[in-house]
Amino acid sequence: MSLSEQEQIICNQIDTLKDKSVTMLGDLVAFDSQIGREHDAQRYMARAFSQMDMEVDQFEIDHKLIRSLPGYSPALVDYSGRENVVGIYTAESSEQSGKSLILNGHIDVVPTGPLDKWRSPPFQARIQGDRLYGRGSGDMKAGIVAYTMAFDAIRRSGYKPAADIYLQSVIEEECTGNGALACLQRGYRADAAIIPEPFGQKMMNAQLGVMWFKLHVSGHPAHVLNTAAGINAIEAAYYIFENLKVLEAQWNLPENKHPQFDEQAHPVNFNLGQIYGGDWTSTVPTECEMDIRIGFFPDIGLGDIKSDIEATVTHAVEHHPQADKLDFEIRYQGFQAEGFSADLSEPLFEELANVHKSISSRQIELMASTATTDARFFHLYGDTPATCYGPIAENYHSFDEWVSISSMIEVTKVLAVFISRWCGLR
Repeated sequence: MSLSEQEQIICNQIDTLKDKSVTMLGDLVAFDSQIGREHDAQRYMARAFSQMDMEVDQFEIDHKLIRSLPGYSPALVDYSGRENVVGIYTAESSEQSGKSLILNGHIDVVPTGPLDKWRSPPFQARIQGDRLYGRGSGDMKAGIVAYTMAFDAIRRSGYKPAADIYLQSVIEEECTGNGALACLQRGYRADAAIIPEPFGQKMMNAQLGVMWFKLHVSGHPAHVLNTAAGINAIEAAYYIFENLKVLEAQWNLPENKHPQFDEQAHPVNFNLGQIYGGDWTSTVPTECEMDIRIGFFPDIGLGDIKSDIEATVTHAVEHHPQADKLDFEIRYQGFQAEGFSADLSEPLFEELANVHKSISSRQIELMASTATTDARFFHLYGDTPATCYGPIAENYHSFDEWVSISSMIEVTKVLAVFISRWCGLR
């Protein structure tokens, strides 16, 4: 479907706003919005929504209200002073004729790692050609810029959506998703939701579940002059993790794969993310703690996953040569996220695919994500069809993260035209 005159006017407006879009992304990258530090970036987003004449709902996550809800993950950081920000556009009741929409993005970013590994400071935007570098540039502040400027371009072109729109800037997507869950608890629902995650302008049709847990292993201390008298907790923890990797291999066997992930050679990954242990170089370490992240296929319950983890760890400990002196504890915290597979017959997917082709002249590609996103909350718990569609980016969660500026602008156009067709304009 070609663009209408109305849609072309809006796309032209987005081109004129390119410099403003790049400036906004640079501003957002400059905020160190790692977990627990999101406040200043969220104040910026509240102002941005307010300047577009949206009603702004800025609220702290209330742990008491969400901890008993499906989809809740045990929190890592206190929620005091940490806020979600929602920009609300309400169509006049007499003129509502379209379908409502949520555009969601997360403001939090992952740690930078060693600063000397970056070519330029991670919280200082650097532009080189079509790329804007900086932590969070791709994951996913460019997506937030895209949906903000898409809405702004519509209003600057003299149009108003004919249905309600909610622009959500949420916290804690990178560790629990409780920011998006808090929006659901607050009552935000719509006929569809799009999250502009940096998936290379592909449309997500499925995502894995993700679980985080701590494995605490207790051994027995000894002087290094006779290490055999002790049990090395660090070595024992690695031994247990290697047994977990056997489970990972089993889940990746062709006969065990979910159909949406058939074409991926190794979709399920277990990651040893952090390790702590020992207290003296010349003492056999007594304690070791590992932070472990595992992926798992859709349609598998969290209880079944925990049972498999616990059975694997127990079996490993029981078959350790010094099992009688080895203790372990598993503590679940952070992501307890179920996976999902989307129904592509939902109108959301057809409309988004059509708009993508109208803007880019390319057929949209599907992707099954081996990570988790906040789309699960809308799909599984919010009765809201949801997908991810966002710009081209690389090196997120690594050094020298970057996003393609031209791709961000194209995504902005796709979101704006999607709004015009999904919500209607007046």
